[in-house]
Amino acid sequence: MQERSAVITNKIQDVSVAELLEELSQQGVHIQLPIDELSVIKHIRELNIAGGEQGKGMVIAEMPVEETAWFFKCHFPGDPIMPGCLGIEGMWQSLGAILAAQGHQGKLRALGIGEVKFFGEVRPHAETVSFHIELERLLKNKKMAVAVATGTVKVDGEAIYEAKKLKVGVIFEEE
Repeated sequence: MQERSAVITNKIQDVSVAELLEELSQQGVHIQLPIDELSVIKHIRELNIAGGEQGKGMVIAEMPVEETAWFFKCHFPGDPIMPGCLGIEGMWQSLGAILAAQGHQGKLRALGIGEVKFFGEVRPHAETVSFHIELERLLKNKKMAVAVATGTVKVDGEAIYEAKKLKVGVIFEEE
């Protein structure tokens, strides 16, 4: 089955991404998200499958900042900053969490971004990076679902990136 009914509840709060994915898996919804170092989002602060201005879904996901994170060691020595691409990756993963909670399952794929603006950065002394995503459109066919969203990345509550037309697809598994 490509899509299942809404999972757990329409609104989810304060759950780890691992717990959410385990609960979804128990309900038969399986989605492929990155693991290990590329698992950017760690915690779901709030997820509403029918929330946001458009009523199509919203999520606030979080990543704790660790001073010893692998990327601070190499980007840049003596001037450590989290790479901007990891902020974009966090937005794509957050959008994947909405799709999974809506019952879409399969292989998650980043499909693009229309516009992104950077006006801040994540430094090792920060505590939390949060990803605020609102689904604007969902297109489906027999092979996949494609979500289009807007997003904001915040560090300790201050907006540092904004993105328009984030695109993520879920390629349905063959039955």
